[in-house]
Amino acid sequence: MSKRIEELKVKIIDILNLQDVDPEHFDENERLVGGPLGIDSIDVLEMVVMVEKEYGVVINSQEVGERVFSSIASLAQYIEENASGSKS
Repeated sequence: MSKRIEELKVKIIDILNLQDVDPEHFDENERLVGGPLGIDSIDVLEMVVMVEKEYGVVINSQEVGERVFSSIASLAQYIEENASGSKS
């Protein structure tokens, strides 16, 4: 799971253009949306598209999205539980 977490850190930093964030300083248990990174609803849409495209995992409701995007650790766990033949 730690490999998936590290992979997600890099992908999120890249797609959201978080220039001042290094993966090693990105706490996987820190709150993603509304937290210190400044991730908002538009950013969540970009993350949803990335998760669907890269891992084939659909996040089809706001309730699921709120739970899944609460932290990188929860996102990684959701992908591990729901991905079928995910790309690494």
